[in-house]
Amino acid sequence: MKNFKLILTVLLLCFAVMIALDPQQFIDASLNGISAWALNVLPCVLPFMIITKAIIELGQMEKLAKPFSRPFAKIYSTGASSGYVYFISVLAGYPVGSKMVADLYESKRISRSQAFRMCSFCSNSGPMFIIGTVGCLLLKSPQIGAILFISHALSALVNGLIYRKISVKEVSRQNSQTQKKPMDFADIIISSVQGALSVGAIICLFFIIIQALDPLFSLLPFKPLFEGMVELTRGCIDASAMPKFTAAIVCSFVISFGGFSTIMQSQAMLKKLRMPTWLFSIQKFSQGLISATITSLLMLTV
Repeated sequence: MKNFKLILTVLLLCFAVMIALDPQQFIDASLNGISAWALNVLPCVLPFMIITKAIIELGQMEKLAKPFSRPFAKIYSTGASSGYVYFISVLAGYPVGSKMVADLYESKRISRSQAFRMCSFCSNSGPMFIIGTVGCLLLKSPQIGAILFISHALSALVNGLIYRKISVKEVSRQNSQTQKKPMDFADIIISSVQGALSVGAIICLFFIIIQALDPLFSLLPFKPLFEGMVELTRGCIDASAMPKFTAAIVCSFVISFGGFSTIMQSQAMLKKLRMPTWLFSIQKFSQGLISATITSLLMLTV
């Protein structure tokens, strides 16, 4: 642990020196990150965060989840609401699914073990990014975009089966509300805005990290893959220059893995769940592999 802290400290000092020596390129990277968040993430994420939080606070989650409750609860050993959370996560994109899991846990509607299991299939990207941005804009093919979205949605369901037996120690939730209180819309807005701002800060940080690591990435084969494992949007942009078949597989893995930027966004939402980052990363990595496999098979039919 001491060696790890020492190495991390040295890396952070090197990072600080790089910024000090050439601040303009990192200012530009930071502005690009803020722009990506403000124009592409915030308009999609914030409304869903507010809406889903309000639904949970109103106590209507169980009613909306009823059509999916039995199959999802039985197959994945999760709460009755897990099916509804899955469909919203696929519709809304990162990190709305993780926020919903955290809200359900904090309101004591699901246990910690159930939350861990839900994280394996309820953290997903949405069709606006996969089909619109990656398929239509980057790969110039709505058909490939559809394949990527189908692969992504199916990979989450398959991935959940791998972790359906996971069990962890329950922890005290003394700070959670023990009695039902009237819904405070102001608190819902504040909580959602704070979540959206934390997402923006993480995206901005990882755009800077990508810029700092660019000389290293340039030396590696499959540069878009490694870039995407840090920040998925940058990886998909660079992958679009590759042959279509290869680009689709790389984008499929990167989207489902999410990149460490998205993982940190989700972890910010799941803070009170105390889920180890390494475990969540493994869950996303396995989903990425499953998604890439499904995509490679579907691309053979194109």
